[in-house]
Formats: sequence, C-alpha cells, structure tokens
Amino acid sequence: MAIVSNAHEFNVDDLFIDLGFLTDYPLYLKCEGFNFAGSIKLKAALAMVEAAEREGRLTEGSVLVESSSGNLGVALSVIAAARGYRFACVADSRSNDAALAQMRSLGAEVHLVTEPDGERGLVGARIRYVQDLCKRDNRYVWLNQYGNHANVAAHELTTAREIDEQFPELDVLFVGAGTTGTLMGCARYFKQNYPRTAIVAVDSVGSTLFGTPPGRRLIPGVGNGIRPEIFDPSVVDDVVMVTEPETVRTCHRMAGRGFLFGGSTGTVVSGAMSWLSQHAEPEQTAVAIAPDLGLPYLKTIYQPDWVYEAYGMKIGSGHA
Repeated sequence: MAIVSNAHEFNVDDLFIDLGFLTDYPLYLKCEGFNFAGSIKLKAALAMVEAAEREGRLTEGSVLVESSSGNLGVALSVIAAARGYRFACVADSRSNDAALAQMRSLGAEVHLVTEPDGERGLVGARIRYVQDLCKRDNRYVWLNQYGNHANVAAHELTTAREIDEQFPELDVLFVGAGTTGTLMGCARYFKQNYPRTAIVAVDSVGSTLFGTPPGRRLIPGVGNGIRPEIFDPSVVDDVVMVTEPETVRTCHRMAGRGFLFGGSTGTVVSGAMSWLSQHAEPEQTAVAIAPDLGLPYLKTIYQPDWVYEAYGMKIGSGHA
C-alpha cells in the first residue's frame, strides 16, 4: 500500500510492457506516465526544484518559470502546488491544449508565444520570453531544463537504474530526444557501467538536434529546434528519425491493443521498431522508454479530423 502526502511522491517505476504484439523482435517498453503529472518529466522537475532550493535560488516569494510544450509544465505545476510556489509556464502555439488546461487547473500561469525566433524556432522564442520575464522581475527563477544538469542527474539516478535492475544484460536502449535530459542521464549511466549497451536516440523529422534540416512539427515532446547545453551527442551510438505520420500510426496500433500512449511514446516505439528491423540480433534484449500517456492527445493524435487535416491520412476503422 502506498500512502503519500504530496502528489510528486508517487510514481510507478517498474512497469514494462512486452511489445511482442507489435514487432517480431524482443522489445520491452518502460512506462513512465503513471504518476500525478502523467509523464517522465516529474523526475526532472523534482530534481531541478530541489537543486534550486539547495542552492538558495528558490526562497519564499520566488516564482518558478520554465519553457515547456506541456509535460514538464504539468510536472512543475504539480510540484509548485505542493510546495507553495507560484509557477509560470511559457508555452507556444504547438503546445498541447489539454496539458495547458491541466496546468491552469493546478494554479499555474500560462504565457503563450506564437511567433518563432528565427532559426531557433518556437523554443527559441519561449526561451527569450522567459529571459525577458527574469530581467523585468527578480522574483522569477528560471530552472532552465536545457542547461540544468539536475535534469540529467535525475535520470542517471532513477530511470537508468530502474532499467538496469530489471534488465541487467541490456543490449540496446531507445530514448526519445527532446531537451535530452532523459537521453543524457541514461547514456551517462550505461556508458559508465555497461559500455556494451547501445544507446539509440529517437528524434522527430523536422528537429535539428542531430544536424538534420528544420521542418514543420505538430506533435510536441520529442525533437527540438535548438541544441540544449546539456546535450552531448558523443555518448549516443545511433539515431533514428521518425516522421509524425509514423508516430500517429504507432500510437493507433498500440491503442488497438488497449494501450493509449502519447506522441512521444509513439515516436520512440516507432523508432525502436525501425532500428530493430535492420539491426536486431539473436537473443538481443531491447528496452524503449515511454515518456507519456495518451489522454492529453485525444483531440490531436486520436482525433480523425485533426490527423486528416495535419497529414492527409485517415485513422480509425483499420486505416492507421
């Protein structure tokens, strides 16, 4: 029995799904969305807040501020509510409406930017907005997930160890690349302890993280228009790029078996299956990380009209 006093104290960390119904290659999915924030971002949010408290940056009267397209904003809203902080999330026009509504319900302020910042895109515009807020009012404390090493440490100390406990002979790990906190934390752990484990990053077509051309991206979570300070591509063994239509198809294939996951998870699973179809070896053990669940995507990925308008593809009735 679990009894908690604060929402951020609860997280399911040992749930894995056998994805044998999707692929002929052994692949297990680590589910990270079963907490009150609904995603893996709760780990990074808590680690960054606690680091800021230890450093004396967060004090009574401080206002937390962060750039987020959804999941981290929700996680910080949960923690801010529990700890009595005000929280301002700077999101953009591509952000998930359900996540924004959840933040507001938890007491957060939401600021939306709509114009991209040149080559840095909407993420660059969000960061510039955050920096302007901090310049105007010294109560604002920017956690800066893109450059905060507590973001990386959170996953080195938790996510990677949780995988290691269940799969001590892991051959390959698939991790989505966004702010790269999860990717860097897991890569650091396995490179230090099990260098034989291949770390495969999964990115979205249109993201510039790995030097590919920028392009339209409608699904938040995986991908980035900037290169975060915490990102070190040298610890990544391979990269898979996934188109958004493939993300949608994979989400619907999993939903067809009763598993409703979010866009980030659909991207990671799609990338993992693509990589394994070319590189799988006999008796190989592979794990992919599912960062989120599907409820916030009911009006996008799981909405036929939205999918048809966005990609010209039909879903439902066996179309996906």
